[in-house]
Amino acid sequence: MIVYQQTKSGFLQDVFTHDIEEIVLETFRARTGRSVARGEVRSWKESLIAVARAINDDGIPADCGVAVEYGIPQTAKRIDFLLSGTGAESNDELVIIELKQWQQAELTRMDAVVRTRFERGMAEVSHPSYQAWSYASLLQDFNETIEEDEVRLRPCAYLHNYGDDGVVTDEFYRPWLERAPVYLRGEAERVKLREFIRQHLRGGDRNRLLYRIENGRIRPSKGLVDSLEGMLKGKDEFVLIDDQKVVFEKIVALARGATPSAKEVVIVEGGPGTGKSVVAINALAALTSSKLLAKYVTKNAAPRAVFKAKLSGSFKGSRIDALFGGSGGFVNTAANVFDTLVVDEAHRVNEKSGLYGNQGNHQVEEIIGSAKCAVFFIDEDQRVTWKDVGTKDDITQRARRAGARVTHLQLASQFRCSGSDGYLAWLDDVLGIGPTANVELDTGPGAFDFRVFDSPEAMRQEIVALNAAANRARMVAGYCWDWRSRNDPAAMDVVIPEHNFGMQWNLQDEASVWIIAPNSVAQVGCIHTCQGLEVDWIGVIVGPDLVVRDGEVLTLPEARSRHDHSLKGYKALLETDPAEARDRAGRIIRNTYRTLMTRGMKGCFVYCVDDETREYLRNRLGYPHAAAVGQSPQA
Repeated sequence: MIVYQQTKSGFLQDVFTHDIEEIVLETFRARTGRSVARGEVRSWKESLIAVARAINDDGIPADCGVAVEYGIPQTAKRIDFLLSGTGAESNDELVIIELKQWQQAELTRMDAVVRTRFERGMAEVSHPSYQAWSYASLLQDFNETIEEDEVRLRPCAYLHNYGDDGVVTDEFYRPWLERAPVYLRGEAERVKLREFIRQHLRGGDRNRLLYRIENGRIRPSKGLVDSLEGMLKGKDEFVLIDDQKVVFEKIVALARGATPSAKEVVIVEGGPGTGKSVVAINALAALTSSKLLAKYVTKNAAPRAVFKAKLSGSFKGSRIDALFGGSGGFVNTAANVFDTLVVDEAHRVNEKSGLYGNQGNHQVEEIIGSAKCAVFFIDEDQRVTWKDVGTKDDITQRARRAGARVTHLQLASQFRCSGSDGYLAWLDDVLGIGPTANVELDTGPGAFDFRVFDSPEAMRQEIVALNAAANRARMVAGYCWDWRSRNDPAAMDVVIPEHNFGMQWNLQDEASVWIIAPNSVAQVGCIHTCQGLEVDWIGVIVGPDLVVRDGEVLTLPEARSRHDHSLKGYKALLETDPAEARDRAGRIIRNTYRTLMTRGMKGCFVYCVDDETREYLRNRLGYPHAAAVGQSPQA
């Protein structure tokens, strides 16, 4: 989606004779139904005036296309400024300009990372040239028009308030400056930017290229599982952007410098789809290629089984086992054997290890003790069983007792749920996990496809149809139905009689690889077979363990199946501390549905067995009732 479009001449008129920032704000509100902080409006004004002065030149065609705030598909990222036109050979050209109001920066020794000042203080961020280049790469990855029409992308950065102090132009950043030049404050720099644009845009196109880009087909998003082999072989399968790049470089730097007497513990917080697993696997690959002994650790068996299945044809089994392991595998490990342990889904770690949960010390302590550097990727709102004990505070305390230095990092860039930060915030509010300002869901063009179905069979048929393209659509449910087919292959498990609906839970012999197994779209998965993994489309059956009464979200632990061990311990605590037992069980149930409803990269469909709960979700969507019955708001 492009917020603002004009020709160059129209843009200059809006800048020099009107209030360009108010025009952009008005179109932003009209196109998204949202507003922005006044600080961002002021940034638009200053930066757009600066870039207008640079392109106010007869050598740049008046009918070049201009776009402000282009939302990169499948992400929450926006390109500041685009200029479209034709080159010397009448080919399509697109100039991408990353606009910054920085006034100072500091050099780091991390690739493509600088330190600069914001209102909250100094922070490490990606170099403007890297950012411009990475956004161009994302655009090329996601928009088919770019490749099919052989559009040439020309990224650059314009720091119009920044005097040249030799930092952002330092030789250390030369590889990125060559891919995306940076222009600074002053007339001489403005002339250089103007010449860069004139070099590539010889003719105008009256926004034709921008129209084709905005309306072009969006490529399917890359999945981590399908890209795993390439990542481990050192290929750039994913472009790390913004905070992902900073977190990755920070992890690698800290891991390389860690020693037994100077241990490092890194805690990386990030919600669903922020790239925790992508950064984790990239860090694993980078460290192992540097001849460091590193291992990827996760408590959940499903991701490890899926990774092994995908790598089995290219890597030896012993190599896979050396790279991937469970969180309970360090009971007898000697101190500091590993250079780095990368712990994904760290919120899922348990207190003790072994089949009966009675072996060793605390898993976090064992992991920290086994490695010179331990990296924990965590989202506390994805703790989904009674045994999940991973919290950032607890990890921090145990790390300090072990004499380790603790570094806290944050991932915020959204790549799942069509890059919709708003969907995640809305979901937290809807499920009662935490109040947010997102009372209604954005259902505008390009929004995450969330639908409420009146029939589980209609939802199943839609999932099956979408799965036909690439085997990337699945049905899941809360664990509220007994697993009868485990002993009776003919029995249905998830049964909803009033809709004549019945499906089986995933087959026992392929439970861990259910999310990629052929024909498993015919089965229903649960939290244990999909957490830590993703598909394009997810269909969620909300069982009777989560209902809404008079607008209040209630959780009913007793409605869970007797075969589900997620709440094992609830009844015992209920006898001694009923309030704590219900509160803890309620968090687990809410977190379970939050996790299930964020597995989809493109869309999430929901059927609630409870009528009032279904109506509650529908009322929170922000589109008419009639459009909600098995239909997307775009339909």
